[in-house]
Order: sequence, then structure tokens, then C-alpha cells
Amino acid sequence: MEKPLGISDFIIIAIMVLICIVTLYPVWNVTVISFNDSQDTMMGNIYLWPRKFSLESYRMVFMDKAIVQAFTITVLRTLIGTATGVFFTSMVAYAFSKRYILGSRFYLTVGTITMFFGGGLIPYFILLRSLGLYDTFLVYIIPGLFNFFYCIIFMTFFRELPASLEESAKIDGANDFFIFIRIILPLSMPVIATITLFAGVGHWNDYFAGVMFVNNPDLQPIQTFLYRVIASSSQTRSIVGMPASVSAQAVSSTSVQLATMVVTTAPIICIYPFLQRYFVKGVMIGAIKG
Repeated sequence: MEKPLGISDFIIIAIMVLICIVTLYPVWNVTVISFNDSQDTMMGNIYLWPRKFSLESYRMVFMDKAIVQAFTITVLRTLIGTATGVFFTSMVAYAFSKRYILGSRFYLTVGTITMFFGGGLIPYFILLRSLGLYDTFLVYIIPGLFNFFYCIIFMTFFRELPASLEESAKIDGANDFFIFIRIILPLSMPVIATITLFAGVGHWNDYFAGVMFVNNPDLQPIQTFLYRVIASSSQTRSIVGMPASVSAQAVSSTSVQLATMVVTTAPIICIYPFLQRYFVKGVMIGAIKG
């Protein structure tokens, strides 16, 4: 027989419901305003649902070639950067998980220091320029190939796997790379899904690299584009390809900004639930040694 809910249970539920409302309402309000008519939005007082429903802002967003180009760059960056970063970091972590590797303790110490101290923005900028990465698409990919924090999670997870698996594979003549690809990675799906989520969200939400290291407007990601739209002091934007029947005043800068926010946030919100079940499991397994 289930125990009936007490007063403390109702208090906890009420607090959690309040926290959910406070957390979700800003997202809901942004979405509602983005679906409201832009001229009506200027009157304010829109809270729970659109007062005058309109898709004009989204029409302008998807008709703007600059936004479509920025969205394409972001998708490519997220897919390529996440895949290469997770693979390279996991491969390095697999080597570090072997205590017999010469100099592994020294490299781990150096890597730990880099988590707390950095060389500064100017030296980093000079380094990227000297490597020929400035104003190229690779500036989004190569610097993110390795992340030491992710490496620690991978390394701890790999050390918990039974050593007998590798020993038996080596007896059958498998080399380290074959063992890593065919045995270790398939057994590491929870932690891989977790790091993939971390890295993917990081690539998708990053605007700073596009601001500091990219000058070509055709290479800016969607978050950088959105940052520049919000930072702009103009009240209206000139939309590329806008029909003559639609006046510039029909879409305010605020409505386009909010519609762009919804478009850029929706993919991550849709993907997250599919990886969320691996999230806690992967972090706990990779961060706590059993």
C-alpha cells in the first residue's frame, strides 16, 4: 500500500512546479512573441499566447539568405566538430588510461594546469593566425579536437572496463587501434553520448569564435549572426529577397530577433531528450571511479 502524500511532499511539489514555471516561462514568452504580429508586438502586454497570430517573422527569417547561410555553417560545424572532437579526445583518453604509457603522469599534470590557467586571448589569436586558421572554417574544428575535461571523463570510464577484454583481443592478434575501434568504443556508448551532448551544445551555442576569429560574413555561425543582430542599434533590418508587397515596417527587429532565437534553439531542444537518458549515467560512470 502506497504511503499517502504528506504536507512536506506537497510543499516540495509546489516548489518544483514554481521552479519549472519560472524556468520555462521566458522560453514560452519568447516563442509566443515570435508568433505574434510584429506591429501588434510593439504595443506590448503579450504574456501567455499570441494576441494576433502571424508567421511573417519566420517568413522573413527563412527568406534571409544570410540567416540560411549562417544556419548551414552552424550545422556543419556542429556535426563535423562534434564527431571529430569526440573521436580524437576519446582516442587520446584511451592512451592516457594506460598507466604504463611513458610520461602519462607528466602530460596529465600539464593538462590539469591548462584547465585552470590559460595563455590569454591575444596569444591565442596570434597562434591561430600563425597556423593559418584565421578566417577559415577550420578555426571552428581544429581548436576543438581535444578537450581535457572530456578526456578525464573518458579516461576514468576506460579504466573501469575489464582488462581481460583487451588481453584476450591481443592474444587473438588485435592491435591497440583495432581494440579501441571494435571493442572499447562500442562499450562506451553512455559516456560517448554524454560527451557528444556536451560538445554538440558547445559548438551550436558558440558565438565568440565567429566574432573574434572570422571576418568573412559567409563563414559566421548562426549564433554570431544573432549576436550581431541583437547588438545592432537599428530598429529595422533589410531582409534580402523581401517581396515588394511587404514593407520594412511590417517586421520589427525585435520580432525577427525572437524568431531567430526560436529557430536556433529548437534543434538542440529536439535532440536533447534522445540523449538525456545517457546523460546522468555517462557522467556518473565517467566521473566516479568504482
